[in-house]
Amino acid sequence: MEMLKESYPVAANDMTCAGDVAAKIKRRIKQLGVPAGVVRRVSVCTYEAEINLVIHSCGGRIDLEITEEHILVHVCDTGPGIRDIDKAMTEGWSTASSAVRAMGFGAGMGLPNMKRNADEFAITSEVGVGTDITMIFHI
Repeated sequence: MEMLKESYPVAANDMTCAGDVAAKIKRRIKQLGVPAGVVRRVSVCTYEAEINLVIHSCGGRIDLEITEEHILVHVCDTGPGIRDIDKAMTEGWSTASSAVRAMGFGAGMGLPNMKRNADEFAITSEVGVGTDITMIFHI
């Protein structure tokens, strides 16, 4: 498998396209012959990340890097940032609006699901600036 780097922009507040980037990434890594279990975990994480970008940020991007050994997913956004990362990592805790919740999103499982499915997970956030998440999946 050759080294691959791609970047995908994600627009804020566009629920009609939410999930499109995660689907593109899933198709891409399947084409490269990544094992099905890894494809599933990357898909869960990129979907959760994309939904968070759409709902909570002012826009951002998901960067994908694939090597023989791993898949690295880097998610960065501009936006409000996360005031309390420990709270945000708690299952069920969410700052999603009631309108977002009425659409079936914002259950507070995104970040915990990302951490659970990635082999390595790191998050940093600065209030008023944005959030960065790095996830690594061993192949």
